[in-house]
Formats: sequence, C-alpha cells, structure tokens
Amino acid sequence: MDRRSELSEFLRSRRARRQPEDLGLTPVDGRRRVPGLRREELAQAAALSVDYYVRLEQGRLRNPSEGVVDAVANALALDPTERRYLHNLARPPRNREPELSNTVRPTLRALLDAAQVPAALYSRYGDVLAWNELAAALMIDFGALAPERRNMPWLVFTNAEVASRFVDWEAKARDLVSQLRMETSSTPDDERLATLVGELTMRCPDFVRLWADHRVREKTRGWHRYRHPIVGEFTLQYEAFRLPDAPDVSLVCQVAQPGSPDEEALRLLASWTAQTAQAGRLDRVNPQLR
Repeated sequence: MDRRSELSEFLRSRRARRQPEDLGLTPVDGRRRVPGLRREELAQAAALSVDYYVRLEQGRLRNPSEGVVDAVANALALDPTERRYLHNLARPPRNREPELSNTVRPTLRALLDAAQVPAALYSRYGDVLAWNELAAALMIDFGALAPERRNMPWLVFTNAEVASRFVDWEAKARDLVSQLRMETSSTPDDERLATLVGELTMRCPDFVRLWADHRVREKTRGWHRYRHPIVGEFTLQYEAFRLPDAPDVSLVCQVAQPGSPDEEALRLLASWTAQTAQAGRLDRVNPQLR
C-alpha cells in the first residue's frame, strides 16, 4: 500500500463527510466543486496553517506530532478506529514481521473441540487456521478446501456457498474489507496482505467498490444473520479474542441469545453436525499448521 496516497485519499474522504456548519465555521466563499470541508476550513478547525495541513494531507510531513494528528481527527469527528488508522498512516509504525504462529497448540485444539458453539482461530489476514465441527457446519467444510483458500475475505467474495450463508452479504463483505484496510495501515509493506488485496481487486468488482469507501474497522464483536440449508435463518452474536502470546491470531466464538429461536436453531445445527460427524469426522486444523 502506498501510505502517502492512502493518507491523502482517507483525509479527503473524511473531509467530504463534514460541513463547515458542523464545526461552527462560516463557509469559505466561492463555489464548491466537491462536497464537505475545504482544506482551509479543516486547517482552521484544527488550528493549523493551511500550508501545514496540505503537507500533512499529501503525506509530505515525515513525523507530525501526536497532538497535530489528534487535532485533525477531532475536527473530522473520527471514531476510535478511524483515529488509530489515521495515526498509523500519518505516523507509520516500524515495519514488523507478521507474528503469526506456525502451530496450533493442542490446548487450543481441545478448546475448540470442547466449545458447544461455532468457534475458530483466524489470522490477521482472515485465514481460517483451526475450527471446530460446528463452525464448519455453519459455513463450509474448510478441510475440503485448498489450504491457501481457507481465507474468509476470499471465500465471501468468490465462493457462492459461503456468500449464500449471509442474509446481509453486503454488511459481511463491508466488515471484511474494513478490517483488511485497517491491517494495511499497521504493516503497509506486508507482502501477504498486499497479494490478498491485489487478487481480490483484480477478481471482484464488489471488493473494489467497497475498498474505495475507505472504511476501517477492527474485529471485536458483532452479529450476523445466517441462512443455512438445514436449519434456515438465525442470528448469532460473536466475540473475538486476541491471543496474548500471538496477537495476530484471534479466537472467534459465536453464540445465540438464550431462550430465543436462534438458540433452538443452533441446537438443531449442533445435532445435525454430530450425526454427520459420526459418518466422517471433519478435519479441524489447516494441515499447514500441524
């Protein structure tokens, strides 16, 4: 990712969301060719000179202070995730090698197996590293896929079976794109990430459209409504937990609201999964991580 061009595009996209009146400013005279704040107005709101802000937006400032970046973030009313993204772009962290572990500990495999809800381990790229049978039943038989294609962004955009599982496919796709964009700001020279984004850009017009929105998000918690061929539609809430000794790996567990029809649907899915497993147990770990 070109950090300078991304910084420029991100700030322009966020300026377009704000109006001078939002900041108590009198609009600068003259016809507006694009919506939102002009650079002069944003500079005024952030108490910066226009020249200094222009250099910031163009990525020509080597290391702007934290206070300057916060002032711009405040003027643009950025949410916490967008603020971190802006700091990563304007004050780039040192490049680091991915911290992804090349093994899945036996205790983690046992934890996945013991979970009575869909649970899986994901890399920062969205790779599915390990999963339990209920997670595979919910989505797709990950063990039957080529290891390099056990990646949620790739599957959601290119695999019809996986795409059909989400009642609101657009929301799921947008979340994944937003999470990938957030990751690019912390490791802009990561070849694996650049390759994934490049492949999806060349293959999927919807990915290109969503990528152009410059949304950013971190995977922490949320919900999805699923459409399953066995149990129909139901909603699950999820929580994501980063592993303390492997911060590039997340454990994601999905649960249903207690006492709800969603819980009954999940119970039926678990029963069907158990019957299916008796015929042939699903492979639960990416062979590359054994």
